[in-house]
Amino acid sequence: MWGRPLVEDVAGAMTAVPRHLFVPEVPLSEAYGLGAVVTHRDAQGVPTSSASAPGTVAGMLEQAQVRPGQRMLEVGAGTGYNAALLAHLVGPSGSVTTIEYDTEVAEAARRHLAAHSADRVRVVTGDGTLGASEDGPFDRILVTAGAWDVAQAWVEQLAPDGRVVLPLRLRGLTRVVAFERTETGLRSLSVVEDGFIPMKGIGAVPEKNVPLGPGPDLTLRIDDAKPVERALLSALDGEPALEWTDVVAPWAWTPEQDFWLATLPGFCRVFVNAAAVAAVRIPRAKDPWGAWGVYSGGSLAYMAARQVGGTDEMPMLQVGACGFGPDGADLARRLTGRVQSWQEQTAGGVAVTIDARPPASAPLPDEDEALLVVEKVDHVFVVTAVRTPTSVEV
Repeated sequence: MWGRPLVEDVAGAMTAVPRHLFVPEVPLSEAYGLGAVVTHRDAQGVPTSSASAPGTVAGMLEQAQVRPGQRMLEVGAGTGYNAALLAHLVGPSGSVTTIEYDTEVAEAARRHLAAHSADRVRVVTGDGTLGASEDGPFDRILVTAGAWDVAQAWVEQLAPDGRVVLPLRLRGLTRVVAFERTETGLRSLSVVEDGFIPMKGIGAVPEKNVPLGPGPDLTLRIDDAKPVERALLSALDGEPALEWTDVVAPWAWTPEQDFWLATLPGFCRVFVNAAAVAAVRIPRAKDPWGAWGVYSGGSLAYMAARQVGGTDEMPMLQVGACGFGPDGADLARRLTGRVQSWQEQTAGGVAVTIDARPPASAPLPDEDEALLVVEKVDHVFVVTAVRTPTSVEV
């Protein structure tokens, strides 16, 4: 009834809206490249705002299922590019309000939107956690920064049949989730792995980075503001303890395995210094962009990998874990044990669903059997995983 498939509508919007107008400081090759474009950094050089990679932008818009005539709220204006795409998709009968916490970023978004003549987009400088009730209710709410919770204001300002799409942080994991209302709260329609800069404002919960060893060799990133014991700072003084599983995959690709690992106490992300690996001080991490790990007291472990076949272009990597400190070997075995559970429970693939219910409401019927239950301020998140059949089973 809506004409062209939504994927074509999104592609049409991205063709019609010139991305380079929203990142005028970078060369055209970078503006139209496949990666994200960092536009603002803090005093330490950490990115605070960026234009997301085109694939990420398109994916979120497709999850949102934007239609002509809808009312849109975007939390996190960034460069203004996403708001311009939304304005194109909703057309003259729709409306777009975008909220930006950082005054400098908001002003830049206004300039970029004016250069594109997107005068129907309203840019608000303020805390996106509070929404924009004066422009609601909204058919779609898109959050373009890593959100620690689904703010109550977003739920209240969402139309009865509306949809909120946001990068949700759960114990350090980030998934772009499209939520719709249910009788018990919210339920995911789609769950996609991606990464985003954390949200600012009253809904922000900072990530803690703990450097270890010279260089530093390792950096632990801990979500939810959990404490770290001082003894952990000397964990790398001893030899590593290695444990290996029978899981072998191209590039050690293990989809959704992180949800199984996140059930472990002390779950964290570990960034491994490439120079330290080259100097043979520490083993190679499973994922160069941050391996999953656990810490406890003065010990830690992280997911490791080693090549056992394949080619340089398509290496076959065996999945394991590397532990440091007095209890490092035990922590490494805990990680590999969860990997083995993932292998047994998901062979053939797995479909993940995330439910969100108010904290004071009754538990969901299947909550006791959930893979992960995470309690936050405005919602309790319940992650369930169902094995999908293989081609043989079908």
